Amino acid sequence: MPDYHPTSRRPIAGLFRRTATAAVHLCVKQGVHPDTISYLSVVAAAGAGVCFYFSARWPFLLILAPILCVARLWFNMLDGMVALASGKASLRGEIVNELPDRVSDILIFVGVAYSNLDNTFIAYWAAIMAIMTAYIGTLGQAVTGKRRFEGLMSKQHRMMLLVVGSWTAFFWRGMAGGLSVLDWTLIVLVVGCLQTIVVRLMKMLKDLRSRQAGEKGPHSDLLPAYREREKDTEQVGGAR
Repeated sequence: MPDYHPTSRRPIAGLFRRTATAAVHLCVKQGVHPDTISYLSVVAAAGAGVCFYFSARWPFLLILAPILCVARLWFNMLDGMVALASGKASLRGEIVNELPDRVSDILIFVGVAYSNLDNTFIAYWAAIMAIMTAYIGTLGQAVTGKRRFEGLMSKQHRMMLLVVGSWTAFFWRGMAGGLSVLDWTLIVLVVGCLQTIVVRLMKMLKDLRSRQAGEKGPHSDLLPAYREREKDTEQVGGAR
């Protein structure tokens, strides 16, 4: 599907994007498929999860785990860049891009949950809210044709918050208010995800309200037939 172009792309800082320029050229030259890069992001996330899991026993892993979280983000960015540069972007690629991402979130936060450095209950809520935040984003694309990226706690912000929290926990194992550094990190993440979900839902509903009859939308071609069926249903109901 060489003519396919994604309708919505995640905003990425120019500096971070430039770090992948050489890798994009190399991957295109060597014929590396974008799907392979998507799966590498899961491998990086699994490595981060394992590092978090054993970080109470070997604290140096609190330094390594966030690096793998950033590697996960980098692979997430690289697969899309390679897909576009090689002309391999496709609707199937949208699935391969999204589904491994959710698996990655689960792998990372389950590792954090069982690290013995935080409250497991809070960590599981962080995982749930991360998945819900991403779900609302893709729901926006399904309903309005536009992927939602607004809010304080998009994917890259979740990972960077975890980076800061992990490295802080490595240097300071103290407690504040009966909670560890990672506990507070996860609480901030949950609150940020709530804000992000609300913002994305409000934007989505605003888009829906602004669409008048006949306006172009992702399902506008189906509206006439749908309205006809509504009229037929009303007439049948009135006859009864």
